[in-house]
Order: sequence, then structure tokens, then C-alpha cells
Amino acid sequence: MIVIEEGLPTPLGAHFDGRGVNFALFSQNATRVDLCLFEPGARQESRTIRLPCRTDDVFHGYLHGLLPGQLYAYRVFGPWDPAAGHRFNPAKLVIDPYAREIAGRIRWHDALYSHRHGGAREDQIDRRDSAPFLPRGVVTRPETPDPVSLPAARPLHETVIYEAHVKALTQTHPALSEAERGTYLGLAHPAIIEHLLRLGVTALELLPIQAFADDRFLVDKGLVNFWGYQPYNYFAPEPRYLGEGGASGLRFAIRELASAGIETLIDVVYNHTAEGDHLGPTLAFRGIDNASYYKLDPDNLRRNVDCTGCGNTLNVAHPRVMRMVLDSLRHWVTAYGVAGFRFDLATSLGRTPSDFSPQAAFFQAVQQDPVLSRVKLIAEPWDIGGGGYQLGGYPYGWSEWNDQFRDNLRGFWRGDSGTLAKLTQGLSGSREIFLPSGRSPLASINFVASHDGFTLADVVAYAEKHNAANGEENRDGHGHNLSANYGVEGPTDDARILSLRARQKRNMLACVFFAQGVPMLLMGDERSRSQRGNNNAYCQDNALSWMDWETDPDPTLTDFVANLAALRRVCRSLRRRHFLLGSRVGESALKDVHWLSPDGTEMDDSAWGDGERRAFGMQMSNDIEGSERVLILMNAASEPCPFTLPPDLGGPWRPVFDTTLATGAVPDGTRPPVRAGGTVDLPERAVLVLKSPPILD
Repeated sequence: MIVIEEGLPTPLGAHFDGRGVNFALFSQNATRVDLCLFEPGARQESRTIRLPCRTDDVFHGYLHGLLPGQLYAYRVFGPWDPAAGHRFNPAKLVIDPYAREIAGRIRWHDALYSHRHGGAREDQIDRRDSAPFLPRGVVTRPETPDPVSLPAARPLHETVIYEAHVKALTQTHPALSEAERGTYLGLAHPAIIEHLLRLGVTALELLPIQAFADDRFLVDKGLVNFWGYQPYNYFAPEPRYLGEGGASGLRFAIRELASAGIETLIDVVYNHTAEGDHLGPTLAFRGIDNASYYKLDPDNLRRNVDCTGCGNTLNVAHPRVMRMVLDSLRHWVTAYGVAGFRFDLATSLGRTPSDFSPQAAFFQAVQQDPVLSRVKLIAEPWDIGGGGYQLGGYPYGWSEWNDQFRDNLRGFWRGDSGTLAKLTQGLSGSREIFLPSGRSPLASINFVASHDGFTLADVVAYAEKHNAANGEENRDGHGHNLSANYGVEGPTDDARILSLRARQKRNMLACVFFAQGVPMLLMGDERSRSQRGNNNAYCQDNALSWMDWETDPDPTLTDFVANLAALRRVCRSLRRRHFLLGSRVGESALKDVHWLSPDGTEMDDSAWGDGERRAFGMQMSNDIEGSERVLILMNAASEPCPFTLPPDLGGPWRPVFDTTLATGAVPDGTRPPVRAGGTVDLPERAVLVLKSPPILD
């Protein structure tokens, strides 16, 4: 006989204390909750136990003798009243939102829907049992502090981010065993860590690893949700990457990376869940308390508010839902050692209830949290709702993906009119965007490519997207790519085109690393990884998305990136914590930044207003005592440009970096210094960096 005691309403989830397990589940509108226990591999529960107590809308109970490893889920009773926003259906098993581990995968079947799926029967309840088709939660052992002391957080001004996918990064590396490939444990392999260190990476940002679903329409087409932006649980690591190491493999990988000086950041999706709109499946939140977990249309409670394009929007304004989000964020920091988060469609988290506000309760809660206020917080600063584009609108303590930097960078090197001034704004930290909120250049995450869109190699090889492999007749993916193919769409053997493409990749990467802010590199861009023109490869779990560790069409590019990172490390002027203002340094004629025309004069209003201008200079470091001064010359034109160095900026100027070179670095002594007032022959489509001794004592 099973004896269940009252237990406690906190903490939420399933917690083993050495003698048994306490279960606690929040539901404001439920009338009853049944705990279902499963044997491994069983399609149906072996035991069903009604949770005996309800305290402040938390149903709870304690089972003696239950051990870690036990599989469980719930059946939640309450009104079936879609018109009032309630979709309780005890025939549908639901996963504990606080489950620390998940066993199994979703097997798509009509029984997973609480309503009669298909046709016009959306208000008709479906009584079929969903248990055979749903994963289970797993009771885990108590979380104890990691005995290994992780290094202190790396300052943002020293951070270089590498955005990657667990499987894509590790699937084909020849040094990894078959068991390690595609797993969390594979991230810890010395070959992977060595590659990241060689690049100068200090933070590995992983695409979503919280448990996620493969969309049914993708499975029906033989595809999967490879990127992982369809979560159904926020505490459990995605099972498909567990491998032999399990969740411990993830902890080990994060610890090994940290020991090498590389922080782990994870991409989190708290804006929506895998349950979709009102016609979607019941996996967890919808069946536990639809009216609490989701934002519903106040004029029609049957429908979800959709600010995400994914059918629903998580109701983070509800105190219990916000608590779940905060609890899960703390869980990833304290239980796994995660050093920060990139928030997908983060604007949804700041809607109060419909308009975005940097004073939203979520942001205030994070700022006051003793754990979360100390980690890196990065926003994707938009969603698809009204007023959703909020670049620059986030509060102190947050950085943001700067898509304007990306677009202006691509446009400038493609030769678009009117982009020079916009690029220089990005190079100086996007002051116009981030200063109004009281933040520094470090609020800007600078990139030329990310997982969403063309890879860098495809930015210079394709003028149009080629997404036919996704099965949507090339309708998906963004059409505004600011790319060019330079004469041939896709692969070519033309040496001239290949040389130009290689030069343009180097130019754009140089701008990412030389810009004020935090540079981010997309996995594989250093190896010219191509997705064959697919700019939305979210469903491609194959060689199209995986890193190719065997072949490298541009084998010197990795060294080029490594040299960029090294130059950034030694030049303090490239890692400033405050904006460049163009202000004078002391009593001298020097400024903290000089913007130069090719004739050696400072750019004036007419120069800034010249939309066809393609070349400029950026001179810095005059205000950094004892530091070598830096001069960066850029020419996006298709013709060389003689560039006169101003006599009043001193000299001589020693060339140290040149994007016309395969590895970028200019070997010492191979080029003579250029005197003040001298002329530099700046090649077409090139970036040249020169250094000069400090003037100030």
C-alpha cells in the first residue's frame, strides 16, 4: 500500500530528501491533481495517486520510499471551458514544468490534443489517453554545490562570444568518439576546447538546450526542429544530447570549458512554448493551467495572444509564471555553472501587459536577484508584436544583439550608398542607440552572421536565399540579406571571384573585432562553413548545419580570426568601456577619436553627407596613457585609394594588420613605417591597421 502524506508546497517540482519525494505543482484554476508513476518503458502509469493538499494554489504531497530515477507525470482536473480560457483534460498527461530531467521523446499523435483535432471541433473535448505518446519527468538527486571553484566572471570588455549548436559543433570532429559526437560531453573534448582557445573565444553561446519538441509538421515531412526554439520544459536539458554522460556530461563540459577560461552561455526561450496556438497540443502548461501560463486575448479567451509568431506568448506577468522563469534561470547557474543567457525574442518578457517597458517587473526582478544580477544578460531585442522592435530599449545590465550593426556592416562592404556614416556609428559602439539608456558600448553585441540567416561564407556567395530543402517552397526565411555573390550564385571555380569573396569575409570579420562592444562569431565562419544559401536551416539536422571538420575551403581564415582576436586583446582602444565622443585630450589638439578623409583632413559635414564615399580612417588611443596609438583605414571601393596620414597626428605609423593578407598579421620588419604626412596606398576592398608610439607621457 502506498501512503502519501501532505508534504510541502515548496519547492515546486519533485524533490528527493533521502527518505522520499515531495511533489508540488502550481495550478490556480485546477480542482484536482493526480500524480502518475511509470515503470521504464511502460506506456501507461503503474500507480496513480491524488495529491492530498492544496496550499496557495499549489497541489502537493509526499511519498515515502520513492527514489531518484522514478518516472512521473500528472493528470490535472478542472473545467473544460475554452470560452473562459480553461482547457483542463485529465485524459491528457502533462509534464511537470519543474522536472529536472526528461525521459523519452514526444511521439506525435492526435491523442496529444485536448480538443478533437482537425475540422471545426476546437471546443469539443478529446477523451483519448495521451500517456503513450508523451515523455516523463525524472526524479533526480538533490543538487549540491559543485566542489570545483569556477573562475570569476570575465568582464564584458574582454569577452568574445562564439555562437554554436551542441550537435553541429561536435558531430563530425574526427578526434571525438562516436559516443561523444553530438552530445554535451563532446563539448568538453580537448580538441573542441583547443579550437575555441585558438580563436580567442572566451564564451561559448549554445543554441537552446532546454527540453524542446520537434514540430509535428516537420516530423510529418521527415525533418526535425534542429535549432531547438520550441521548449516544453525550462529546467531539463534536452534529452537528445545526453549521450552516455547524461546530465552529468553537461555539467562536466561546462566545468572543463570554465577551467580553460571559456564561459558557457545558453540561448533561452521564455517567450513561447511548443504548445502553439489554441489548436496546438497539450504537453504541459496548457493542461496544467492555460489561463495562467499563457497570455489570452481578452476579447476572445479561446485564443492566445501571439507576440512571437509561434502561436502563443508565455504570461511572464503572472507572478507564478515569472517565478518559474526566475527559478529555472537560477537553476542553470547554480546546478550547471552557466555564466549567462541570450534571451530569444526578449521583448515579450517586457510587455506590461501589452506594451514594452524597460521597467517591466521581469527586468526589475532580475536586477534584484542575487544570482541573476551577476551573470551576462543578452537580449534579442524584438518580437513580432506591436512596438516589438526595441533595440536600445533595455535597462542597465543588459546587452543586445545589434542587428543594425550587422546590416550596416554588410551594406558598406557590398558597396551600398549611404552606409559609411552608419558603419562608423557601429564601430564606435552605437552610442546613438545605447547611450540614452545610460549604458556603455558593451551593451552592443556586434556580429556579421548568426544562426538565423546566412553564414558569413554565404553572405559573399549568394544574392538570394535557397531554402527549398525546408519543404516550404522557399517561402520561409528572411529576404533582406544584404548579400552579394560577386558574379556567380553559389559555388564557383573562378579564382578571381573566390579571392574577392575571401577578402570580403576578412573585411567584415575585421569590423566585428575592431568595433567597440562585444564581438560575436558564428560557429564555422572561421572555416567558411556554408549552408548552400539556406538562411533558415532550423530544420536541417545534417551536413548542411554541421561543422565540417574535414574540409576547409579557406584554410587560413582560422588563423586570420585568431590574429584578429590577438590584436583586440593587446589594443585597449578596441575594448573601451566608455563611448568615443570626439572630445579633445587635455590641452592638446588630439581627440579620443579622429575620423579622417583620404586627403588627411578630418571629415566635415559635407564628407559625412556624401553617400557615395567608400573610404575613411579612424584614429584612436590618444587618451589612453602609455598605449600605442591605433589608426584603422577602410576602403570598400573597387579601386585603390591613396590615403594621406595627417601630419598633426604624429607618427611614424607602423602597419600591423592588413586584410589583403591571408592571415591578416603583417610580419615585423616587412613593411616600412609611414611618416606623419606620408601617404598609404590603401588597396581596394581592404582594412589596414597601423600603430604609432604614444604621444602622452
